[in-house]
Amino acid sequence: MIFEKLLWAVKRHPFLYLTRFRLLSKNSNIQDIDAFDYNTLNKKPQIPSYFHDVNARIFKGHTPDTDLEKVKQLGLWLKSNIKGGPGLSEPSEQALHTMLSGKGGVCSDMAQIFNNFCVINELAVREWGTTTAPFNKEFGGHSFNEVYIKELNKWVLVDISYNIMFYFDTDEPLSVIELYQIKRSGYKVIYKNFGEGDTVSLKIINKNYLNEGVTPFLICNYRNAIYDKYLAITRPYVPVFMTHFMIFLVRKSYHYRFPLDNYKRIFS
Repeated sequence: MIFEKLLWAVKRHPFLYLTRFRLLSKNSNIQDIDAFDYNTLNKKPQIPSYFHDVNARIFKGHTPDTDLEKVKQLGLWLKSNIKGGPGLSEPSEQALHTMLSGKGGVCSDMAQIFNNFCVINELAVREWGTTTAPFNKEFGGHSFNEVYIKELNKWVLVDISYNIMFYFDTDEPLSVIELYQIKRSGYKVIYKNFGEGDTVSLKIINKNYLNEGVTPFLICNYRNAIYDKYLAITRPYVPVFMTHFMIFLVRKSYHYRFPLDNYKRIFS
């Protein structure tokens, strides 16, 4: 137990956190990020079989007609069957097993498994994160998703950890870019839970999304099969950050794109 806590502390150390951003970050723009989604590099046949088995349980007897309802059904099922816990950094199939057994899973784990379920259900998806600029060690960052909803003809922010979406002046949910453009223009955005009886505090929303200095970044070129392969070989013998660095060295790593802010502000 002490060794596990030590490894977790090392993994979350601000030096490693900032080093990751120095290595992986790129300044971008709104037009540029249109070219990126998770589905391009992660095809349906490549998703581990356990995800297909669980997906059949999620949609047993009923598959919604719209993309938005599919997303909500996925989110409701996952949240009701995953209690959460420590971060995992496991191959995706093992991570899903661990999460469904009630032994772990943080926001980044939720976002990553949700990516795979979206691919299976032919929903274009991508993963985002938030951090603070300048860096605030009290804020560990947050991960969430964005799904392209065909009936709305737009990307929609979906936070599967809390089953929330954001809105402005209509019943149409906002994209990530819309959320920050509206918020930074001085207007008030609202959030709604789509799970019956679910609630999340404004304090958590402000911390993860709306506080001054919070900046979003898109996680690009994540290859699930590559990370599954390396993590399966190296865990538990090699610290996770070393595994990620090896993937970086062989030029198969994901990277971060900052469409709204200069990422170098993180280090100021």
